[in-house]
Amino acid sequence: MPATTRILITDFVWPSTAPEREVLVAGLGDGVEVVEAPDGSEATLAALAADCDGIMTCFAQVTPAVVRAAEKCRVISRYGVGVDNIAVDVATELGIPVTYVPDYCVDEVSDHVMALLLTWNRQIGFYDGVAKAGRWEGTPSPHPLTRLRSQAIGIVGFGRIGRAVADKARAFGLAVVVHDPYLPADAALPDGVSAATMDDLLAVSDYVTVHTPLNDETRGLMGAAEFERMKSSAYIINCARGPIIDEPALIDALRDGQIAGAGLDVMESSAPPADHPLFAMDNVIVTPHVAFLSQQSVLELEVRTAQATVDVLQGRMPEFLVNPAVLPHSRVALR
Repeated sequence: MPATTRILITDFVWPSTAPEREVLVAGLGDGVEVVEAPDGSEATLAALAADCDGIMTCFAQVTPAVVRAAEKCRVISRYGVGVDNIAVDVATELGIPVTYVPDYCVDEVSDHVMALLLTWNRQIGFYDGVAKAGRWEGTPSPHPLTRLRSQAIGIVGFGRIGRAVADKARAFGLAVVVHDPYLPADAALPDGVSAATMDDLLAVSDYVTVHTPLNDETRGLMGAAEFERMKSSAYIINCARGPIIDEPALIDALRDGQIAGAGLDVMESSAPPADHPLFAMDNVIVTPHVAFLSQQSVLELEVRTAQATVDVLQGRMPEFLVNPAVLPHSRVALR
């Protein structure tokens, strides 16, 4: 290893990068220099990336310009599951392995989906306000309370998190319907889970939750046509990526009564304005992209992202490589 190995951390949303630093020093030696970017602008990241051996990124955009500026970079490691904020194609072209951690927050996100579903189903927000106003005489909620058992949840995307949601939903007695174009036709599904076309899933589901990656195929996947096919009493949940839902179409569907409500942990903008139309709707529950958070999941994410960085810089195959096409011409030979 060179006397000094520089690692750029573009951004993070936890108290400190101490766990990462510990892993980096243990794996690469005391010569490691960790650089925390003061902001996530393309100009700042490109300037800092120019002499870095590795980049670790959470939500910041590692654009083609940033990747091309990183002439010494031998690994880009994503804190998280999706890699839509990284110019993976450019990294592959330039011989830079990209890593990610696709299995670190399965419990947290699936728990959050169920929390949003139950908050809506039991009208917790409404009744919290009613109780605190001193109204204990049985005020009816704007959305009638319905028994969960025998209702249906539609899961769009049946990967790790989708499967965890299915397990938890089944425990509540919900029927589970899934749609995933990559699910083999002969795939064995758990009891109480059935596969369906997208149209059929939307037609029968009382709750629809999306768990697909964000790419050209899934951007705007849930739009006006999809909302028209849903039940007027149905509720949509998104704890995946904001742009999977066409936001203007969602606003129209909620205003027109095409669907009953929405639970969103992510939105099209990573920092939507306070006057966003969805925030004024009583039938919308929003959380600020925290579905992945727990003390355990964040520590795991920090440690595993740093370890992936160490692995690549030491020439070892990382646990999860995003771009295997890079291997024949990688800047570092992986074994």
